[in-house]
Amino acid sequence: METIQDLFRNKSAAFGLMLVALIVFTALFGPMLAPYDPLIPAPLDRLQGMSRVHFFGTDSLGRDIFSRVIFGSRISLMIGGISVAISLVPGTLLGLTAGYFGGWLDSLIMRFMDILLAFPAILLAIFITAILGPNLTNTMIAVGIVYIPHYARIVRSSVLSLKQQLFVQAIGHLGGSTFRILGKHILPNSLPPIIVYATLGMGTAVLQAAALGFLGLGAQPPQPEWGAMLSEGRKYIQLAPHVAAFPGLAILLLVLGFNLFGDGLRDTLDPSLRSQ
Repeated sequence: METIQDLFRNKSAAFGLMLVALIVFTALFGPMLAPYDPLIPAPLDRLQGMSRVHFFGTDSLGRDIFSRVIFGSRISLMIGGISVAISLVPGTLLGLTAGYFGGWLDSLIMRFMDILLAFPAILLAIFITAILGPNLTNTMIAVGIVYIPHYARIVRSSVLSLKQQLFVQAIGHLGGSTFRILGKHILPNSLPPIIVYATLGMGTAVLQAAALGFLGLGAQPPQPEWGAMLSEGRKYIQLAPHVAAFPGLAILLLVLGFNLFGDGLRDTLDPSLRSQ
């Protein structure tokens, strides 16, 4: 309870949570909020500006941008959640294994992680997506694989510190099994940095997926994915700048929300920062 109170006292974290909550609300109630079908074109209304009829204007096919941005929030949140899960689960398992057992197994796992980290994230995501094929599912897989090493390194560093603690060593001397030590003592105490990085990772995953969508490797038309909408809008940036502006603003607000909330979580869950 004290941790939650400290979190809400952090104004930037509260503002970030408000942004995320607003977009989650929009995603949940999208069909009720959207005034038009986001997929049905209306050629006679193409590239119209903002008005009472079309709050954000229309795109090159006459589709309502406001409705497409609303439905795009669902896709972006799904991308962030699934991508983080794809990277979090194997990354945590690899980090636990490498940190606890050490030796040649640690060296083998971490050298492979180092190889993945040697590639720029966006280039590795492009490479994986190009192999698997450009679609939404493969985009989530690619973004998830790219960030596995980050979770593995974070968890490993926590495990290396925790396994030297007296309570962990005492459990081992008393006959506690490896799975019990890892599952009931080391992993729960490693959760704060994992939670913080996963929250920040949501914003990063959305941004990476939008970049892939912008390059044509993410969600394919007519899906209202924000990155793909940006890519389409750049063709009309001088004639109708609103086509690209509103999807870009939506990406900005979602990523900003997760980053601010993640920073607030870090400040709240880190004892050294809380004591300052």
